[in-house]
Amino acid sequence: MTKEKTVNFATYIKWFWGIVLGGITALALVFLFASWGLFGDLPTFEELENPENNLATEIISSDGKTLGKYAYENRTPIKYQDIPENLVKALVATEDERFYEHSGIDFRGTARAILKPGSGGASTITQQLAKMLFTGRASKNIFKRVLQKVKEWVVATKLERQYTKEEIITMYLNKYDFLNQAVGIRSAARIYFGKEPKELDVHESAMLVGMLKNSSLFNPLRREERVRKRRNVVLKQMTRSEFLSAQQKDSLQKLPLGLNINKEGHSDGLATYFREHVRRVLKGWVKNNPKPNGESYNIYRDGLKIFVTIDSRMQQYAEEAVDAHMRNLQSYFDNEQKRNRTAPFYDLDKDEIARTLRRAKQNSSRYKKMKANGASEKEIEKAFKTETEMRVFSWKGERDTVMTPYDSIRYYKQILRTGLVSIEPQTGHIKAWVGGINHKHFKYDAVEQQKRQVGSTFKPFVYATAINQLKLSPCDKFPNTPYTIPKEKYGMPDDWTPKNSNNKYGGELTLKKALANSTNVITARLIDMVSPVNVARLAESAGIESKIEANPSIALGAIDLSLIEMVSAYSTFANKGLRVSPMIITRIEDKNGTVLEEFVPKTKEVLSEESAYVILDLMKGVTLYGSGGRLRAKHTKRQKAITGFPYSLMNPIAGKTGTTQNQSDGWFMGIVPNLATGVWTGGEDRATHFAGIGMGQGATMSLPTWGLYMKKCYDDKTLNISTEDFEKPEEELSIVIDCDKADKEKKEEEKKEVEQNNDTEF
Repeated sequence: MTKEKTVNFATYIKWFWGIVLGGITALALVFLFASWGLFGDLPTFEELENPENNLATEIISSDGKTLGKYAYENRTPIKYQDIPENLVKALVATEDERFYEHSGIDFRGTARAILKPGSGGASTITQQLAKMLFTGRASKNIFKRVLQKVKEWVVATKLERQYTKEEIITMYLNKYDFLNQAVGIRSAARIYFGKEPKELDVHESAMLVGMLKNSSLFNPLRREERVRKRRNVVLKQMTRSEFLSAQQKDSLQKLPLGLNINKEGHSDGLATYFREHVRRVLKGWVKNNPKPNGESYNIYRDGLKIFVTIDSRMQQYAEEAVDAHMRNLQSYFDNEQKRNRTAPFYDLDKDEIARTLRRAKQNSSRYKKMKANGASEKEIEKAFKTETEMRVFSWKGERDTVMTPYDSIRYYKQILRTGLVSIEPQTGHIKAWVGGINHKHFKYDAVEQQKRQVGSTFKPFVYATAINQLKLSPCDKFPNTPYTIPKEKYGMPDDWTPKNSNNKYGGELTLKKALANSTNVITARLIDMVSPVNVARLAESAGIESKIEANPSIALGAIDLSLIEMVSAYSTFANKGLRVSPMIITRIEDKNGTVLEEFVPKTKEVLSEESAYVILDLMKGVTLYGSGGRLRAKHTKRQKAITGFPYSLMNPIAGKTGTTQNQSDGWFMGIVPNLATGVWTGGEDRATHFAGIGMGQGATMSLPTWGLYMKKCYDDKTLNISTEDFEKPEEELSIVIDCDKADKEKKEEEKKEVEQNNDTEF
């Protein structure tokens, strides 16, 4: 009996060790087979060295700020030294307490998870990284899930051999998707808190680490209270790991999340129109600049760094100025339209309005989408007359409403548009670019894509040609009388006799007074003296890239040009007659910091230094006693309501306003020695405009934006925007610009001549 029991016990022992050893052997074989790739491909050594990522291309301003990104995934990697210590501690305390002790697999945690379900996950930070990089989502099939877990373990051990603990943490935080276009810790810190990662406070780091459990479940934009509770769990874990004291934990847990949302979508953030323009430029650049292996760069995943000329501070001030003036101007326009039966149009009959709306319908994304899906014109027309729910732009924020698509077209036609661009004349660097009032709702760029009639802002090119060619002086006088250019002279269909906008004539005016008051008849006389061909040639040489049809009417701005062309050409005056082509990009680097290309502007001499200085002196008259004088004069109560507040800009400013027929376009171009800025304002259609010149002129529509912008720039002393006068040429001027002195000298000469004549007669 005893012997039989002993035999049975020995058998159990053998079976026990057989199972244990067999299990260990089987497990070892599973790991071995997995490492051989029998359960699916594993990453190669090269893939471990360079795990595939979609890296965002970053747009970096001249003052080192990120303006935006182009990305499939909004990820910009950072280095370990840029990760704050409190974030690392929060991560380790919450996700992997023994991170620095294991080699990729936490066997204690795994055993605990098996023997005590619900006690916590067993995946280490390295395993989670392996899953994100190489193994993908967990399968619902339990057998496949086990094999996938084995592959995670194998990859995790490879990662541990290949990388340091710091590199693993860095890759993990750079890879994780925190939702809301925040891929990677840098994007998350910027989007949720408006900070760089190293600036994160402890409770902010704890919130982001809390999201690692499940970013969809703990989404701060949707489940703020749940996220706050999860953050407090992380703080508790940090206390348990002795990274925080109990007192610190209690204090931090009482804090709100403190979100400071800064979205980084294509229509969010600073310089949205500029970033879209840069995107178009880069698409051309990548075609002509392949990688060393012959492949094309991908701006959405290759992590390029695009260093641009925009100054983020000036861009911010420009957008604030546009916002402040346009919402104010729009309120005046809306009030006027309440009395307009054909609002928002003037000068159009019923049929013309219907055609305008139909054209807008055919250009709409709704129409194009329906057409692509095979809808007939009848079906589309019916849809555009059917009320539907939609979200529309308003100056009080987006609003949900119900209207027909036709009504929405008319609604948007009533909203005034604007553009602003600012250039440093000496370098050609574009420092601010505002293409419209809201990129999400108004994609068309008023800086570069749009061309509108420029009105009187073209007159300085006529004056500049006369000064450069004929050496005319700002003090030279011409009769303020109607002037006719016969049709035969320039092959016109009719004689051309322009009128002054104020219909006032008589006497003589100096060129300085004529330009300040935008006197049409004297401008017509000048273009006839130098010929339209020479004016067009000078304007094109100065920076106007559009083809100018050389006829006398260009003297009054009967030509469609873009804002960027105009400001670029005006910059030539401020740069002593030397044209410097506009620049938007200074250099492009790859993800490793290797410079792929550096850009330099093209230069060209257009005017003599003396002529450029004289035309600037002429244009200073516009802001001293012309339509630009509002920049200096005290405002009436009504003017203050329209324009915001007095600008008190007493420094020398060369400028020119422009207003086109029926007040369809309002312009203001303003120059100081180291900055040229232009503003255009108007409706999408030329028939959308103010009824009268009082509100519709450039001095009311665009000058206030310029004034607000420049005041903000001057208030920021770090920008060093010049308040000095324009630099006078070293050589003595051959052209007289001091008209008071010239008049005095002329009177003295006349007196001497009379005295000499009297002596002779005697």
